Amino acid sequence: IAQVSPNYFATQFKQSSGISPHQYVIQQRIERAKTLMIQRKESLSQIADAVGFADQSHFARHFKRLTGVTPKQ
Repeated sequence: IAQVSPNYFATQFKQSSGISPHQYVIQQRIERAKTLMIQRKESLSQIADAVGFADQSHFARHFKRLTGVTPKQ
C-alpha cells in the first residue's frame, strides 16, 4: 500500500518513534490487555488470546517486561 520495502518502513518507523514496529505492536497489545483485565472477568489465557499472544506465558513475559509486574499482580 505504501510502496516501500518492509526494511525501509521499519527503519523510518524506528527513527520517528524510537521503537521498532514489532515493539509498538507488543506495547499496544499490552495496553489493550490492561483495559480488558479491568473491564472483564475473563481468564488471563483468554485475554492473552484476545490480544494476539500465542499463549499465556508469552503474554505474561511481555507484560512483566513492559509494566514491571505480572498480569496476576
